[in-house]
Parts: sequence; structure tokens; C-alpha cells
Amino acid sequence: MRTPRYQQIADALRTRILAGEFAGGRLLPSESGLGSRYDASRVTIRRALEQLRDEGLLASRQGLGWYASGDEVHQSLDELETLEHQLTSSGVEAARRVLDFSFGLAPAPARAALGTDRVLAVRRLNLADGEPFARVTVWCPETLGSALSRDDVEARPFYELLADTAGVHLAGASQTIVAGAASADDAELLGVPTGSPVLICERTTRSADGSSVLFSEHVYPGHRMAFTVDLAPGASSDAPAGLRLVE
Repeated sequence: MRTPRYQQIADALRTRILAGEFAGGRLLPSESGLGSRYDASRVTIRRALEQLRDEGLLASRQGLGWYASGDEVHQSLDELETLEHQLTSSGVEAARRVLDFSFGLAPAPARAALGTDRVLAVRRLNLADGEPFARVTVWCPETLGSALSRDDVEARPFYELLADTAGVHLAGASQTIVAGAASADDAELLGVPTGSPVLICERTTRSADGSSVLFSEHVYPGHRMAFTVDLAPGASSDAPAGLRLVE
């Protein structure tokens, strides 16, 4: 008996997924794009994709599309630690690629957080096992960042560099995480559709004397990132601590 067309397409996609063409978290072409590739109707393509989802090879999210199943990147919020260190500790190969490195005037949010007009701005792409999982921009007061080079910030975290070059030891941070939609630039960097769900994290990091020394913005694809926190017993509400309404 002839193999149904949807089954043929599912078999072809399964082969591509298992061969590593679509690493965990990477998006597949759109249903219409797959229809053109395999000369099949959207109904047939959807049935093939649903079969692979049932097998645990694919997942989908509204506004994002279909992507290869894989472990989410988890970041703990319990302590001040770089995500790269957390990834490496869990066996994931972490890397960063610097996109822009410049000294200049601080944008309004960084100026308000750091209390200075002149900053070093570093825009980078963070990778986990070779796949992009975050676009990060870090602003540092020019007085602290003047001794740093592009090679420095690509090779090591700011946390280590500030301690070594300026004797600054970090003691805490304030962090806000909100949902957002991927801009065209971020979508291209992260390999997701423009307007797809992202998590946007803004963090102000302080030194031991209470000074704000870093302000950063992190943009994560919504389907690849999860934040975790351990809560102490005794809370008076069943809502997570730290939640507030955005006005």
C-alpha cells in the first residue's frame, strides 16, 4: 500500500531533524514554506508536523511557529551569577559574539541607572551550544570601561573584568523582566519571526559600596528561556514575590 503523503513528509522532516539540521529550539520554515518545498497542501503539512509533535520531535507556539524540541535555557534568579557560568556548569557550551563596541553618550535608561552621561556600550549575541539565545547590551560608566577592549569583553564577563581592571566587586542587582515582541533586528539575530514573543530583562548591577556600575538589557526568545527562583516559606500570598503591575 502506498505511504500517505503526510507520512512521507513527516519521514523526510524527521530525517532532517535527527541529522541536526534543526538544532533544539531552531525554527522550521513556515507551513507555507514547507508546502512549497514538498509540493503539498497546508493541511497535509500540518498533519505531518502534528505527527512529529506527537513523537516529541517538534513543538509550536502561537505567533512563533514550529521548532525542534529541546531543553530550555534556565537561569536561576537566586544569586548574582552570569548565565554563561550557569550554562557551563550544566554542560552547555556558552559563547558570546560582540556585535558593537563603542564609547559615547548613554541612552536615557542607562543614564538614569548609572548616573553618568558617558558610557562604554557593548552589544553582543550570546550562544548556547552554538545557537543564539540572547541579544545583550551592556552599558558601563566610561570611567570604569576605559581600560577594556573589544577582545576583553568578548573573552570574559564584565563581572570578572571590572574586578581585575578597576578593583570593583559586585554585591547585588535589581532586575525587571517583562514580555515583549521581537524587533526586526533582534528577530534576525535570534532566528525568530519579527513580532514573536520575547522576554526582556533589564538589570542594574551594584558594587560593594552601593554604586551602580552596569546597566544591561537582555532579550531572550520566549520559547527558549525560563527563569527560576526558590522562594522561602512563610509568604502571605500565593502570588510570586516581586510582582508588580506595569503602569
